[in-house]
Amino acid sequence: VQLQASGGGLVQAGGSLRLSCAASGRTVDNHAMGWFRQVPGKEREFVAAIRWSGGSTYYADSVKGRFTISRDTAKNTVYLQMNSLKPEDTAVYYCAADRLYRRSTVTMKMDEYDYWGQGTQVTVSS
Repeated sequence: VQLQASGGGLVQAGGSLRLSCAASGRTVDNHAMGWFRQVPGKEREFVAAIRWSGGSTYYADSVKGRFTISRDTAKNTVYLQMNSLKPEDTAVYYCAADRLYRRSTVTMKMDEYDYWGQGTQVTVSS
């Protein structure tokens, strides 16, 4: 499966962006999907994940209440709506697909994701 992330850009603090992650090659309907982010010189960190069925979501404490992950199975696409952006949200954002088929929960562990998109840059100015 190939994952294509898009929607990043430059935004002022307090603004919003919506990231998209389009899957091709095969469906990801039966796999949880996650968003991660990375700042140069730092480890990649978990941001949000959504269960394969879309019924459960999980967020990092740093984005809870501001970011919303969702999925559109008809479009084979996952979204990350980011509101009230802060300068500390500046990073390259990556989407990824869970390696397990229909995992019963969602996981924030990077090792559990085996397909990754190329990343999209989000820059929040103060």
